[in-house]
Amino acid sequence: MSDKFVAILMGSDSDYATLEPAIEILKSFGVRFEVKVTSAHRTPLETMNFVKRAEERGCAVFICAAGLAAHLAGAVAANTTCPVIGVPIDCGPLNGIDALLSTVQMPGGIPVATMAIGKAGAKNAAYFAVQILAVSDPELMASFKEERRRNADAVNRKNEALQAKVHGEKIFD
Repeated sequence: MSDKFVAILMGSDSDYATLEPAIEILKSFGVRFEVKVTSAHRTPLETMNFVKRAEERGCAVFICAAGLAAHLAGAVAANTTCPVIGVPIDCGPLNGIDALLSTVQMPGGIPVATMAIGKAGAKNAAYFAVQILAVSDPELMASFKEERRRNADAVNRKNEALQAKVHGEKIFD
């Protein structure tokens, strides 16, 4: 496995519940990670300094989660050339729609890969970070492919069980 790591930044400690599945996914692949609460608005200098130091220390991917105005991913992307993955948090009066739009509407030249709102987005952010790292790590790529195979097998087993329930026997394509 690589010595590179993923930095998971969240705008508030209340975002941890949304990001916890991402942390578990990174752990399951043996990917090193760091977690930090930082704000694009309340601690902009600390955010910028963390990003610069993290990149120097081997951070290869940033996962940034924030709600409401959700400028954290954009602020991070402005300070690194590493991939940045944004996760809109499902909070506030618009249940994350505002965060989604803030995250996805980046100006040309400062990309942020934007995931779905909430926990599904957090999970996909972790999987996408693993994919990015796996491009240059054959062992991690093999683990990622094995995870995909297990997921496909689980779907096939569920289909077989459903077919047996509906038809009283196994039906195959």
